[in-house]
Amino acid sequence: MLGVLLLLSLISLVALVPPPAPCRQCCDHLEPPEGSGAQPPIGAFNYVPEVRTYINMTILKGDKGDRGDRGTPGKPGHIGPPGSIGPMGSKGSKGQAGPPGDPCKIQYSAFSVGRRKSLHSLESYQALLFDTVFVNLEEHFDMFKGKFICRIPGIYYFNVNIHTWNFKETYLHIMQNDVEKAIVYAQPSDRSIMQSQSVMLELDLSHEVWIRLYKRERENAIYSDDVDVYITFNGYLIKASVDGI
Repeated sequence: MLGVLLLLSLISLVALVPPPAPCRQCCDHLEPPEGSGAQPPIGAFNYVPEVRTYINMTILKGDKGDRGDRGTPGKPGHIGPPGSIGPMGSKGSKGQAGPPGDPCKIQYSAFSVGRRKSLHSLESYQALLFDTVFVNLEEHFDMFKGKFICRIPGIYYFNVNIHTWNFKETYLHIMQNDVEKAIVYAQPSDRSIMQSQSVMLELDLSHEVWIRLYKRERENAIYSDDVDVYITFNGYLIKASVDGI
């Protein structure tokens, strides 16, 4: 019964299609004389309708099926061109203060020494030795050699003070390694005086600075005693070099 109803529901259109027109004569439109017994020509004034069926296939659609399995992803496409720069965002809030950094590394080098004994020239040059220490940071001044030895490369200031001897010449040099850098000189006089000399030198690591007394070919001497300190030698670092920090 259900199949019959379904079939009947498929028939939704009846088309009336006229048959092909038969051959006619010019007098076919005239009806035969009454009483002649002749039949009017077939197709002249009546025809048999042709019935055609049309099936609406859309009503045959079934219920929606279950969702299928997910397919394998396709290959990634080509990278597109970069987009334009977006608008600038709003300013963020201030962050927290960081931890304190390490203190600046400051290096020091300084010395101040004195001599309480007089010294006369010999046949050869003499390094002026000292017997009294006022300041000697990190032992940069070698008391046995009478020389300052550079441990921190940089620019240094040096100063020497001496007391002349009556009627004798005073002739010394401030030396950097074996090179004369500045002279301390006084001519012979009947009066003794204090003489001083200062210089700034740029030193590399292990450079030596010292005071040299000239040799005996010139009557040369400096004066001091055990009571007072007449002879001093001083030096200190002004600025360390960048490589030495």
